[in-house]
Amino acid sequence: MESYELLRDIFEKTPPKKVGADLNLSESMVYKWGQPQEFAKNRVDNPLDRIEGLLQSTGDARIAQWICQRIGGFFISNPNKIPHPHRLIPATNQIVQEFADLLHVVAAATADEKITEKETKEIRARWEELKSVTEGFVKACEDGNFAAVHHAHIKRAASALPQARV
Repeated sequence: MESYELLRDIFEKTPPKKVGADLNLSESMVYKWGQPQEFAKNRVDNPLDRIEGLLQSTGDARIAQWICQRIGGFFISNPNKIPHPHRLIPATNQIVQEFADLLHVVAAATADEKITEKETKEIRARWEELKSVTEGFVKACEDGNFAAVHHAHIKRAASALPQARV
């Protein structure tokens, strides 16, 4: 689905007039977002196209994660579609390790029977990582693809090794 098609569908439930008023923009500008580029004179890229461009430019998925968090969700990147079912064991090991990491952070944070803001952020970060790895695993199961999960496991293991000095 193209971005303008999605916005057109959304504008059936929430009119451009309301969106414009809420965002302090003209109704006509908002209305143009729901038109294909070839038909819209002086078309301004809609916010969805701009976000997509920002993601492509930066390559930083934290933008998508931030948006997802704003609406109470989280972003999960789909694994690549290269079938390697023999990589099931490393994938499950990664989930177990992520869960162990989360439990370690929780245990350390609760040892003194109080949780600081810094500890809360660390718990949230570990939880988000566990959800991401687990969702990637479930998606890999659905697709019969464990290559991406395996590569993430190898990369994570390699980053934990001490760096050699030259």
